[in-house]
Amino acid sequence: MASKVIHAIYTDDDILLNAVKETRKAHYHIGEIYTPFPVHGLDKAMGLADTRIAITSFMYGVVGLAVAIIMMNFIMIDDWPQDIGGKPSFSYIENMPAFVPIMFEMTIFFAAHLMVITFYLRSKLWPFKKAENPDPRTTDDHFLMEIDVENHDVDALSSFLTGTGATELSIIEKHEDH
Repeated sequence: MASKVIHAIYTDDDILLNAVKETRKAHYHIGEIYTPFPVHGLDKAMGLADTRIAITSFMYGVVGLAVAIIMMNFIMIDDWPQDIGGKPSFSYIENMPAFVPIMFEMTIFFAAHLMVITFYLRSKLWPFKKAENPDPRTTDDHFLMEIDVENHDVDALSSFLTGTGATELSIIEKHEDH
């Protein structure tokens, strides 16, 4: 399935931010924005929902803490108890102060690694994936806003985008891969 989009190129992040606000106010649908660096406030200007990565990070940390507790209880108390420095391992609770650094490290380890894996999977960034960047200049010093043309007058939309500060416009036939 193919659809038409307009690629509007901007040369400054402040101009892009104002253009996004004006475009949303004019009720045009912004498909995607490509920037060479993160632009503060762009997600709010686009109306994107807050990310839930912090919630998943907390859940992964809890899983890491649980794995650490179960692992230490099994290894140091049940499987192979040792008398280290005159401190016998009769129960997990008696020895828990010695286990706190391990619990902390496992919590951080699980949260960090699983959060990165989740981010890559959610963003569909896996090894050998072909880049989806429509214009190589957006990795250097240009900003690209992609607007859906469907149900809009192309000339009116083009003049509107030029008025928002776009330096370049191009109409692209975009093919959806499902």
